[in-house]
Amino acid sequence: MNCTNASNSPAQPPHPPVVLPLQEEGAVVVERQTQKPKPPPMCQVLMLNDDFTPMEFVVAVLQEFFGKTLDMATQIMLSIHNEGRGVCGVYPREIAETKVALVMDAAAQAGHPLQCVCEPLSD
Repeated sequence: MNCTNASNSPAQPPHPPVVLPLQEEGAVVVERQTQKPKPPPMCQVLMLNDDFTPMEFVVAVLQEFFGKTLDMATQIMLSIHNEGRGVCGVYPREIAETKVALVMDAAAQAGHPLQCVCEPLSD
């Protein structure tokens, strides 16, 4: 089976060769070094335990804002309940801050005192 271009446009002419200028005697040649950008600072999003927010609400928030399965959300909720805090996920700082804001807004709208914080990862 032949794969041909369906358009009837004429073939593009080849690009002309690139001509580099000759170096003058005594000229300094500077090599361009490519710098890899540093990865963004990473933060972990933590939920803190309280005695008032229903466990079902915490599970629902973990599923909605952090994309956790029911089983994973339940495990994290139990960590929050038993250990006082639980890691919801690790993200670049801006995304982590946005997720914290989303959780805090949802908790406030539902009338729950749930606390969610962003903590930088130690290097």
